[in-house]
Amino acid sequence: MKSTEFQRRRRQLMHMLGNDAIAILPTAVEQTRNRDVLHPFRPDSDFHYLTGFPEPEAVAVLMPGRRHAQYILFCRERDETRELWDGRRAGLEGAVEIYGADDAFPFADLDDIMPGLLEQRERVFYAMGCNSNFDQRVSAWVKQVRTRSRAGAHAPTEFIALDHYLHDMRLYKSRAEVATMRRAAKLSAAAHRELMRTCRPGDMEYQLASRFSHYCQMRGATELAYPSIVGGGNNACVLHYIENSDELRDGDLVLIDAGCELECYASDITRTFPVNGTFSEPQRLLYQLVLDAQLAAIDKVRPGNHWNDPHEAAVRVITRGLLKLGLLRGSLAKALKNESYKKFYMHRTGHWLGMDVHDVGDYKIDGHWRELEPGMVLTVEPGLYIPRGLKGVAKKWQGIGIRIEDDVLVTKDAPDVLTRDVPKSVQEIEALMA
Repeated sequence: MKSTEFQRRRRQLMHMLGNDAIAILPTAVEQTRNRDVLHPFRPDSDFHYLTGFPEPEAVAVLMPGRRHAQYILFCRERDETRELWDGRRAGLEGAVEIYGADDAFPFADLDDIMPGLLEQRERVFYAMGCNSNFDQRVSAWVKQVRTRSRAGAHAPTEFIALDHYLHDMRLYKSRAEVATMRRAAKLSAAAHRELMRTCRPGDMEYQLASRFSHYCQMRGATELAYPSIVGGGNNACVLHYIENSDELRDGDLVLIDAGCELECYASDITRTFPVNGTFSEPQRLLYQLVLDAQLAAIDKVRPGNHWNDPHEAAVRVITRGLLKLGLLRGSLAKALKNESYKKFYMHRTGHWLGMDVHDVGDYKIDGHWRELEPGMVLTVEPGLYIPRGLKGVAKKWQGIGIRIEDDVLVTKDAPDVLTRDVPKSVQEIEALMA
C-alpha cells in the first residue's frame, strides 16, 4: 500500500474530527505464547489503517490544525544491540522518512509528552475499553492536565469513541484496498484449487491445511487470515472446527475454510468437495441446494438492497429445498416463520470483510438494516450441517456438512465476486479432481 493511501486516510479522518480535537491510537500489544516466546506480531487494524507502521510499542497521535505537526508517531528508537537480536527498527527518522509522520518521539517518552499535547484540545477521540492498561494511561494524562488548571492548563472536556468514525471509513474500500483484497483472493483461490487437485482418501486434515499455508507462503502471503478449517465427513458439521486431526475417508466430503492475508487484508473462502473426487447422490443434492442458495444471495449484493437481503434470499432457497427433499415438513411460509431451517442452517449468510476477517462496520443504523453501497466487501456463505445421529433424519443425509463461501464487492452494477477463480459447481469440481 502506498504512503499516499495512508496520508489520504489521515486527512479524511482529521477533517471529520475538527481542529479542536486530538485522536490517540495505540497499536497492538505483543502477546506471550509461552515463557519467553512471543506470538508473531500483527499491528492493530485501526492503527495500521492510518499509519502502515508495522512495529510494536507505537502510538499514533492526530492533532488536526496543529501548526508544527498534525501527525505524531511515538515508536521505539534505533538500538544496535536489540536490533542484533530482534531485527531492524525504523527509529524516529524512519517514522518520518518512511512512514510519513510529521514528527516522531521515543515511545519511552510517551507519558512525559502526552499531557502537553492534550492541553488546549477540547475533545479526545480514543477507543476506550479495548486496552485497559492504556485506558489508565490516557486517564492519568488527562488528570495530570487538570491538576495544572490553576496555572492556565486547559484539559479536554469531551471523550468520543474514535472507532465510531474510523470503522465507518474502513467499511468503504478504496481502489487500493480493493486491489490488495483482489490479490489475496486470487492467491487463496489458487491454493484452494491446488487442494482439490491433490486431495486423496487417506490424507490427513492437517496435511491439507499445511498445503494451503505452504502454497500461500511460497507466493508471498506469509500469514493466514485465520486458522484454517479442514473438516472431513462429520467434522464439517462443527462450524469452527480447527483440530484438523482426522483422516479423510473415501466417500466423505471435506469442507475447507481458509484464506491468506496480504498487507493486513483478509481473504475468506470456503469450498466443500468429495474426498474421492465424485459426489454421491445425497451429497450432490444437498450441495446443489447450498450452491443455489449462494447464487441467489450473491445476486442480492447490489446497491440499494439492505444487508439482510442476501441472507433472506439464501434462507428461502434452502428452506424450499429442504422441504422438497423431505428434511422439513409443512408449508414454505410456516417453515420460514418458525425458522425450522435453523436445525440444519444455523448461522448468518455473511459478514463484512477487510483488514479483519469479521470486519468492522455497523450492520444496522437506527435499528434498520444497513443499505449496501459501492465499496463494501462482504462474504456470502450459506451452508447445511447434518451431523451423524441427528434424530428424525434419514441416514443417507447424515455426516454431511457443506458450506460455500465467496468474497463479494458491492459495485455500482452487478456484484463482483473476488474469489470467482475457485470452482464450485458439481461438474467443475469433479472435472478438476479427475
